[in-house]
Amino acid sequence: MAGGQKPTGLHPAQWAREVEGLGAGEIFLNSINRDGSGTGYDTELIQEVVAAVQIPVIACGGVGKYDHFPAGIEKGGASAVSAANIFHFFELSYPEAKRACLTRKIPMRAVNLGSKWVHREPVYDPQARDTLIASRQALSEPESAAAVSPVKQAVRWCTKCVYPSIAAAPMEFDENGVCMGCRMSEVKDAIDAAEWDRRKALLRDILEHNRCRDGSTYDCVIPVSGGKDSYFQAHVITKEFGLKPLLVTYNGNNYTPTGWQNVHRMKAVFGVDHVFYSPQVDLLVKLNRLAFIVMGDMNWHAHVGITTLPVRVQAQFKIPLILWGEHGYLDLCGQFSMDDFPEMSYRDRLEHFARGYEWNYFVGRDGITSQDMFCYKYPSDQELYDLNVRGVYLGNYVHWEANEHAKMVVAEYGFNVNAKPFDRTYRLMSNLDDMHENGVHDYLKYIKFGYGHCTDHVCKDIRAGLLSRDEGIDLVKQYDHVKLGDLQRWLEYVGMSEAEFDRIADTFRDPRVWRQYNGHWEKDNIWD
Repeated sequence: MAGGQKPTGLHPAQWAREVEGLGAGEIFLNSINRDGSGTGYDTELIQEVVAAVQIPVIACGGVGKYDHFPAGIEKGGASAVSAANIFHFFELSYPEAKRACLTRKIPMRAVNLGSKWVHREPVYDPQARDTLIASRQALSEPESAAAVSPVKQAVRWCTKCVYPSIAAAPMEFDENGVCMGCRMSEVKDAIDAAEWDRRKALLRDILEHNRCRDGSTYDCVIPVSGGKDSYFQAHVITKEFGLKPLLVTYNGNNYTPTGWQNVHRMKAVFGVDHVFYSPQVDLLVKLNRLAFIVMGDMNWHAHVGITTLPVRVQAQFKIPLILWGEHGYLDLCGQFSMDDFPEMSYRDRLEHFARGYEWNYFVGRDGITSQDMFCYKYPSDQELYDLNVRGVYLGNYVHWEANEHAKMVVAEYGFNVNAKPFDRTYRLMSNLDDMHENGVHDYLKYIKFGYGHCTDHVCKDIRAGLLSRDEGIDLVKQYDHVKLGDLQRWLEYVGMSEAEFDRIADTFRDPRVWRQYNGHWEKDNIWD
């Protein structure tokens, strides 16, 4: 009753007998105290309820690792077990849960991976794709103008940082108008030294369990772009834990000169091996242009490349563990809790990084073949399962603050920041690996949602106590709207005119944000 907030005066066993007497055929037993904790089932509660009734009891609440599943049956006595978070946050969580139970001889169906009827990759209709591309291109003609009918949904802004309610990441606000990203930042700030030590011990256990003991391969994979976060990840793994990682880089052909210097210095300053993969430029040009037309994201190839290629290398070299940096949706918008410990998965990659578009969407267009798309193909479920792959985010286990990382890697490793500010943000140390992340790609986010990277950076710095909200608003007003200097480089790269770019970009404007007045685009602003 009342979500477990109001005492009923009845013991759970009494409740169980009462509902059994009323005709219930089974009981789904959820321990609210354990729910979301990741500490395992409340086996004492399960035992008491199982002993009180004759009908089956299904246990729920508290699963944080796969060994908790058999414990609910063997120790708790439940007829069946269930969970929620673990199935959302981890790679191949269903077959891994089954493996844990089958290993303990608990009767259940065998693990089956793949299906001849249902493919993991989405199946696309080439005709529908070609029609979409043709319609976008038609809108790019000079006589065409994209019309957006405004939707009556006023944009709100967080009262603590400057994030808008309509954003690229799922954004929610509490009753005080504070976004969940700020609330999660407060949770992180409240973590004391003892808790960070506990988390680092959890990380040490993961590293120890997965490292190579016979010298046959590397201890782990670290995907790196050569940015400040890449340097920090390599520092933690090599200097603090003494492991031998393999660095893996996807080269999207967009490096700034400073970023190029940084990424190529990593193997020397950390004493590690480095796989540097460069797709053919003709393919990159086609993917830049097609992805812009289809989804308004010319950097689809980069997002999918960096989340796919390192996992391909991981499977090829038989390295179970891959170490990512911070979890973006946890950090930016508080979609996850610090107690969730989400890991990278195929689903996460497809839905978020790939925008729902898999590699095969582009095959057959502009001469692109399946063979061309090799580095964007995720390993099979069987490969991942056999290797027991894990994609861990370091930000769940060690304190993560980008400004502190930047100072450290500059001081200790000679990391170079940009010599001059970017067009669309005030930070000098971000996205040096890809000029278009701070440029064309970020400008398209502004076109879609009315904000850009400066807003992202301001929000992080407000939460870190480095800026006031008023200072942040001034920076957003200065940078977010700026039409970038690297646009001409990209237009020449893909063979497109600026007028064509503008007309296609306009088709992606969110009608909840933008409206047209006298032929000009307008929106509400945080400073209005």
